[in-house]
Amino acid sequence: MALRLGQIIQSLGGVLHGDPDTLIEGLASLEFASAQQLSFLSHPKYQSQLSSCKAACVIVAPPFETQARARGTCIVTPDPYLYFARLTRLWKRSLPATAAPRIHPSAVVDPLAQVDPTALIGPLCVVERGARIGAQTQLKSRVTVGENCVIGARCILHSGVVIGADGFGFAQHQGAWEKIEQLGAVRIGDDVEIGANSCVDRGALEDTVLEEGVKLDNLVQIGHNVHVGAHTAMAGCAGVAGSARIGAHCTVGGGAVVLGHLTLVDGVHVSAASVVTRSILKPGQYTGLFPIDENAQWEKNAASVKQLYRLRERLKALENSNNQET
Repeated sequence: MALRLGQIIQSLGGVLHGDPDTLIEGLASLEFASAQQLSFLSHPKYQSQLSSCKAACVIVAPPFETQARARGTCIVTPDPYLYFARLTRLWKRSLPATAAPRIHPSAVVDPLAQVDPTALIGPLCVVERGARIGAQTQLKSRVTVGENCVIGARCILHSGVVIGADGFGFAQHQGAWEKIEQLGAVRIGDDVEIGANSCVDRGALEDTVLEEGVKLDNLVQIGHNVHVGAHTAMAGCAGVAGSARIGAHCTVGGGAVVLGHLTLVDGVHVSAASVVTRSILKPGQYTGLFPIDENAQWEKNAASVKQLYRLRERLKALENSNNQET
């Protein structure tokens, strides 16, 4: 498998400084690239690795063109990381195709499910009654799509994903829990990618919705009746509780939690490990976590935090006393 630099430029654009007939046999990082591979500089903090990089060609932004050309062959483009992302897709499309059945023999597809002729259903997948799978969508191994759930076009669901399990709905009665049947489904838009072992629960009444372009990492939990706006991304182990509404173009960092029935408007970015306990109605970056420290120091700080309410009440009493005296 190899591509010539001229082929890459023809497909993706950019300005090439070097021989277009140079063969590229792989993609690699600046630090580990060999003389037959192509690499990229996406962040200034890696600039020091550029001059020593052994890659046949390096993708760089205009500010680093002079340094890159002094090193050797380079492709100059305004956004090297985006260029590299598109290059990975070009590279994968160029790999020799392997013959495989459209629906793996071990998959179970209900006769009343609708699977587009261009969709791929992997080993041990289950597609239940009334489910619909869109064009060019891929279900990797062991994916389950529950009854009446809809997956759009060009989606990728990685191994172990479960779409449409029952939401966590119970009513308490005399010390016991009575199940609330989950009568909704899950609707997923086009170009959504969901990482391994993630779960999207079906709604209790209305559907749980992931709009187009949503990206979920591995081990993400989306509760029942959640609505996630277009092109929002969530990193590994994030969790969203039932009936939360998350806007478009948001990000949720790894291990972060959004509590139920809250609203996050478009353009909200939640830092890793944060817990969102209130609605966020203004775009921006939000963080809610206790900074890491040496354990002994952390325990002292935590003890102080526990006293904040008492100190607040004492301060209010003191202010009231001073106001009365004046």
